[in-house]
This record gives sequence, C-alpha cells and structure tokens, in this order.
Amino acid sequence: MQDLKIRNLGLTDYQQTWHAMQAFTAQRNAETTDELWLTEHDAVYTLGLNRKEVKPPTRDDIPVVLVDRGGKITYHGKGQVIIYLLIDLKRKNLSIRQIVSAMENSMISLLAEYQIQAEARVTAPGVYVGEKKIGALGLRLKNQCSYHGLSLNVDMDLSPFAAIDPCGYQGQEVTQTRDLGIALSMEPAGKKLLTYLTNDLQYGKVTHESGA
Repeated sequence: MQDLKIRNLGLTDYQQTWHAMQAFTAQRNAETTDELWLTEHDAVYTLGLNRKEVKPPTRDDIPVVLVDRGGKITYHGKGQVIIYLLIDLKRKNLSIRQIVSAMENSMISLLAEYQIQAEARVTAPGVYVGEKKIGALGLRLKNQCSYHGLSLNVDMDLSPFAAIDPCGYQGQEVTQTRDLGIALSMEPAGKKLLTYLTNDLQYGKVTHESGA
C-alpha cells in the first residue's frame, strides 16, 4: 500500500494555498508521496470554472477569487474544515467518481457518528442533511493528479452564503454541525474527517506534519 502525508496547515490565505497546490502538482513525479492538507480560510468566495451565468455575490465586503476547480460559486470562512486532496489517481488506481465518493462518504460517516443522516446527490455534488447543504467539494485534475478538495461547515458564520447561489443553486440553504446539535470543535472535526477519508482511500503508512 502507498504512503500518505497529512499536513495540518491551520488558518491559511486561500490564494496562497491554492497556488501552493498548483506548484506541488506541477512539480510532483511518479515517486511523490500523496498528501492531504487540512486547513481553514479567512472569508472568501471562490468561483469555479463553470462560472457562466453565475450571479456575483450581493455583498462586496468579501473577496471573490476565480479558481481552476470544477463547479460554480461557494464560500469559505473560519469555522469550516477544509481538506485538499493531492493524489496521483492513476498510481492509486482511482477514478474521479471514486475519489468524489470517498470525500462525500467521509462527511456522511462523520455525521452518522452523531446520529445525523446525510446523503450525497448525483445531480448536485456535495453532502446534504434534508434539503440543507453541509459539505461541498470540487476538484481539478492535471496529469491525472488531483488538487482542491472538500469543505465541511462546522461552526461558522453562515450569513455570507445568503449573498450567493451556493454551488449555483438558487435558494440553496446551508447548515453546519453546530446547528445540528453536534458539539464538535474544529480540531476534532478535522481529525475525524481525515480518519474516515484515509480509511476509505486505503493508504499504508500515514505521517503527520504541521505547516506547509
């Protein structure tokens, strides 16, 4: 089984982290160890490649960054767990569908641990509790290597979502673990999510590092 490196980056600037993912992917080779990056970001809207006809945010106090992942518009902010997946899909023998399912299942399993039933939707990627979205995902592939990843709303100010059509869906409501009665802070939420994700992806030796 292949090894995996997990980096706990703490609070990071979105654009700096995005560019670091691009650089890592451009420079990696057949021997480069796959990595998962755990982080959270200051308030930012990100607009993916499927940005045609996406309405801009109705507030101008949060920056908007045009990015190279799939999908439309979403929001990131403090109190949201983010895991970026820098994986050689060809070497790992993974399809896009499999890696998307692994991301969705990790969030569904975490919520199930607290008796919250969640689901994924084929027509609208992400994780939902009832009609409310709690987890989002988006990826980019370059030479069969992935970057970007998933976000899970834990304990954040959700009001910025009201200024956009989350992931392009008008009127899409959002929720978070705190509002579902789950007493879980960011650090344990990130650790639990990483555990579910790494178990699903089936790596051998897993090492942990702090910082970039």
